Amino acid sequence: MFESVQGLLDEHAAIQAQLSDPAVYADQSLARKLGRRSAQLQGIVEAYNRWRGLTDDLEAAKEMAAEDPDFAAEVEQIEEKLPGAQEKLRRLLIPRDPDDARNVIIEVKGGEGGEEAALFAADLLRMYTRFAESRGWKTELISSTESDLGGYKDAQMAIKGSSNDPAEGVWARLKFEGGVHRVQRVPATESQGRIHTSAAGVLVFPEVDEPEEIEINQNDLKIDVYRSSGPGGQSVNTTDSAVRITHLPTGIVVAMQNEKSQLQNREAAMRVLRARLLAHQQEQLDAESAEHRKSQIRTMDRSERIRTYNFPENRIADHRTGYKAYNLDAVMNGDLEPVIQSAIEMDEQARLDALGE
Repeated sequence: MFESVQGLLDEHAAIQAQLSDPAVYADQSLARKLGRRSAQLQGIVEAYNRWRGLTDDLEAAKEMAAEDPDFAAEVEQIEEKLPGAQEKLRRLLIPRDPDDARNVIIEVKGGEGGEEAALFAADLLRMYTRFAESRGWKTELISSTESDLGGYKDAQMAIKGSSNDPAEGVWARLKFEGGVHRVQRVPATESQGRIHTSAAGVLVFPEVDEPEEIEINQNDLKIDVYRSSGPGGQSVNTTDSAVRITHLPTGIVVAMQNEKSQLQNREAAMRVLRARLLAHQQEQLDAESAEHRKSQIRTMDRSERIRTYNFPENRIADHRTGYKAYNLDAVMNGDLEPVIQSAIEMDEQARLDALGE
C-alpha cells in the first residue's frame, strides 16, 4: 500500500534543497509556495517514517520472538500501534484543497428578519473574531454597513493566520462556514417575549496572496463612484469616495465605502474582487472535475441552510454533519472548534470513500 508515498518523499527532499538556496528568497511568492508545500509534505514524511519504523520493528520483533518468547509482548505492543499509524498516514494522503493554507475574507450579511437579522449578523462576526483570536489569527474589518440598532446589514472581514501547514490554514478551518445560518431567539425588538426565526448569510473566500495570481483585464471592469452613506465622518455625502466595481465577464460586483478616499476604497474593492474571482475559478474547476476533488460538504449553493442557533435551548445544530450540542453560549463566544471539526471529519471521510471507489 501507499505506492504514491515515494514520489511525495522525493518531492519533499527536492523542495528542502530549494529552500536551502538563499536565491529562492529573492522571489517571495515562490518562497511562500515552496514553504506551504513543504509544510504539507512534512506531515506525510513524518507519518510515513512512523509507519515504516513500526513495520520494520514488528518484523524484527517477530524474528526475535521466534527465538526468545520474551519478545512476544513487544510484538503485541507494536501490533497495537501499527493500525493507528497506518490510518494517520492514509488520511494525510487524501488530496488536499489547494487553497487550504490561504487566509480568507469572510462576508456576513443580514438576511430575512430585518433588524434582528442584522444583529445576528453582528453576533456571527463577533463569533468568528473570537474564534480567530483563540487560534492566534489576526482580523481586519474591511468594510461594514451598520443597521439602526448597531447590527450589520453586511460586513467583510479578512482573517490572517501564521502557519504554512495547510491543515492549520484559515481556509482549511473556515471554508465550511459558507451558507445560511438560522437563529431562533427573542429579538431585542420584541416586547411580547415571542421567539422569532431569522437568518444571516455567510460567504467565505480564500484570499489572494499576490495580485499577479489573478489576472484581471482592466477592460473587463466597470467602475462607478458615488457618495458614501451612513456613519463615516465628514467625508460622508460630501465627496464621491465610494466605489463599486463590476467584473463584466462574471457579473461579480464589489462595493466599498468605509474609507475616506476613493483610492483606498478602490484598493479594498480590488482585494475582495480578487478573492471572489479565485473562489469562482475553483468552483468552475470543481464543477468540471470528474474526480472527487471538491469538498463533499462545502456548499456551492449559497442559499443552503447549514446551521441553526437556538438561544432558548442553548442549542447549536449543524444540518450537514448532524452535530448538536447545548453550549451555544460558548460557541457564540468563539468556542467553534468542535463544530468546525465535525465538518472537517465528514469531508475527510467522504474523500477517503472517494479514493476507494
